[in-house]
Amino acid sequence: MVVGEVNHAVNGFTPEQLLTEFDYGETSSGPDGRPQREWTITALDREIEIAPGVFFPAWTYNGRVPGPALRCVEGERLRIYFQNGGSHPHTIHLHSIHPARMDGIAGAGLVKPGEAFTYEIDARPFGCHLYHCHAMPLKRHIHKGLYGALIIDPDPDRHPEHRNAALGRRHGTPEHARWQEFVMVMNGFDTNFDDENEFYAINSIAFAYGQKPISVQRSRPIRIYLVNATEFDPINSLHLHGNFYDYYDHGTTLTPTLRMVDTVMQCQGQRGILEIDFSEHEPGLYMFHAHQSEFAELGWMSFFEVTDA
Repeated sequence: MVVGEVNHAVNGFTPEQLLTEFDYGETSSGPDGRPQREWTITALDREIEIAPGVFFPAWTYNGRVPGPALRCVEGERLRIYFQNGGSHPHTIHLHSIHPARMDGIAGAGLVKPGEAFTYEIDARPFGCHLYHCHAMPLKRHIHKGLYGALIIDPDPDRHPEHRNAALGRRHGTPEHARWQEFVMVMNGFDTNFDDENEFYAINSIAFAYGQKPISVQRSRPIRIYLVNATEFDPINSLHLHGNFYDYYDHGTTLTPTLRMVDTVMQCQGQRGILEIDFSEHEPGLYMFHAHQSEFAELGWMSFFEVTDA
């Protein structure tokens, strides 16, 4: 894999945080009684260590790559107060249903350095989505690190025909508590700026979950929110060893779009939900990685450590 260790304290985030930390924002009730959820996101120029001794001059949301995993519930009013503390104009473009004036493009939320803008949208559709900067040149702003996951949990009351499945996705319910959930943003880094990536990863740190496998309990199912934010390559993928999973493309359905597969491909900006069950497996290390060999050998190689605990 790699020799040495990344200094996560200097980075200001750890691979474990990126994997398991959801940002639920600040909640309140609007004038009409509808739930509201608010976040403050700041664009910052920051150098991050992506492999031992390898530093990348990133553009970040809240000082990290990927940005915070924003989580909310279908139907809520969302408000994102965006501040640009970086050196270039930036935006937040949300992959959601929203008005044109909230699109996060030039003329609709483009923010100059030192300025701010508030995005307001309704949380729909439910699913696994993303947000990213849509300033030009687009490939540079995305590649430099301005992207993150947007997770909209279904409101079970809106889906009576699939209520149990919706309850299992809705954070805070007893049905949801049994799941082991992880956010995995697939990305790459062009460290010499020739429009080809030298490193690949999930959640930015090469081989992070290969050097320190992700511990999971085999008695509890696993849910992965998978997002592809890789620039300069047309597709990325996730292949699981020794097991198969159900896949929900974009996460916008409560029944699988693919059943019993062990590899899924995503183009840039595509995303989905994987549900995995290890309950009938023996404990041990189960590898998962990109099934593009180059990506795996350059950092996108990981393990689940399945335990009885």
